[in-house]
Amino acid sequence: MPIKLIIVLALTLGVGSGYWLGSLRSPNVSPETGAKQSECEPMLYRHPMNPSITSKTPAKDEMGMDYVPVYPPGCPGASVETSGPSGTVVVDPTVVQTIGVRATKVVRRDFSNPIHTVGRVTYDEDLLARLHPKTEGWVEKLFISETGESVAKDDELLSLYSPQLVASEQEYLLALKSLKALKNSPFRDIRHGARELVKTSRERLELLDVPAHQIRELERSGKIMKNLHIHSPVDGYVVHVGVREGQYVTPQTELYMVADLRKVWVYADIYEYELPWVKVGDPAEIRLIAVPGRVFKGEVVYVYPYAEAKTRTVKVRLEFANPDLVLRPELFANATIHTRPKKAVLAVPTEAVVRTGLKDHVFVVKGQGRFEPRTVVLGVPSNGMVEVLAGLSEGEEVVISGQFLIDSESKLREAMLKFREPGQSVAGGCVREDAVNPSLEASSRHTCREDLPDTPASNAHNGREHKPMPMKMDNTMGADKMKAMPQGGRHD
Repeated sequence: MPIKLIIVLALTLGVGSGYWLGSLRSPNVSPETGAKQSECEPMLYRHPMNPSITSKTPAKDEMGMDYVPVYPPGCPGASVETSGPSGTVVVDPTVVQTIGVRATKVVRRDFSNPIHTVGRVTYDEDLLARLHPKTEGWVEKLFISETGESVAKDDELLSLYSPQLVASEQEYLLALKSLKALKNSPFRDIRHGARELVKTSRERLELLDVPAHQIRELERSGKIMKNLHIHSPVDGYVVHVGVREGQYVTPQTELYMVADLRKVWVYADIYEYELPWVKVGDPAEIRLIAVPGRVFKGEVVYVYPYAEAKTRTVKVRLEFANPDLVLRPELFANATIHTRPKKAVLAVPTEAVVRTGLKDHVFVVKGQGRFEPRTVVLGVPSNGMVEVLAGLSEGEEVVISGQFLIDSESKLREAMLKFREPGQSVAGGCVREDAVNPSLEASSRHTCREDLPDTPASNAHNGREHKPMPMKMDNTMGADKMKAMPQGGRHD
């Protein structure tokens, strides 16, 4: 009897202590909370390296890593599979922190983009004079025979003997004599004809570039001058001498090239992405190693309408005053073009843009781990920012770090959704072909993971222990029994 009493007391004490410990460990749970917890149980478990492989029960992959649970929408830890509106990517907030997602706001700002390039000083073609004779002849005397010499306007450069010039001078002298003889003629037409003959003879000499002082000397002396004097048409420097004394020349022969260096051009090359910034009239600066400490001010006067085939650059012409002649042609210069700023431009950092080749898009932050891929139209870049012409609004937040991981998630989701067709079910990333084509025979249908029988072989990766099948060797087996065994790798 005492033994029974002791047993009853021990059982009573054990039940009471168990109830007391249970009340300490298990808080009060309302029916609603319990229902919610049951609803937030994982729907399936996904392979950590291949999301298309899923399991209905917790499992491990070939490397021993646990499958990742996938929760219903609205539950803590809901992953990309539970994304909301079409196109929106949902990422677990814990994953957002892990991959280092950072965002910034879309703002309006002034865009300026000074372009730095290298230029080459050259002649102003508008101030470049090329001298050719108007008649054939021989060079009698060179007064300027070396390049680099400074000349002033109307300085004599050379003398040229020309038979055509001699004939024209003779005609002019005869016309003057006829006018002198017929100026008192009673016939008006004769007097008019004599004056017209003098006029046309003089114009012929002028068309041959005979200078005015030679014509006056011819009229004064009445003697034919066999040499034609050629003078400089501008102030400048001789940059080319094309003849020598005694050389026969024609109108195609270039005698001299004289450049006025009081104004020079600078050719600069700009890249294609810089072209939208450059406009005629933009101020420019150049600095030369040959002239240290000085900055020369000029402007863009012309943007060439074609690109260089070899360099894929566009040539820009800058113009600079050169009163002290220190800007020498063929010198290199460091050029800066101050382009016109753009006011209140909608802009995002360049690293926020995901370029796919066909289009550009960004990821807009929607809150609670949701990101919306948004196609954008981009303008010009500037100092790490890029202009947004369409696709975004001021104040929206875009991802600037980790967007490529989010992009890979969205592409994965898009690829998986492409497999879904009306009447087709997707369970654990496995498409049931019998849902698409019910006429398939059972032997030709694709078998999903969850359709496999619950065998040790099929559960090898589901966390279950695989025990080797015991085999008993019969040493009494003879050769005839060995031959009777089926050959090959197939077993019934």
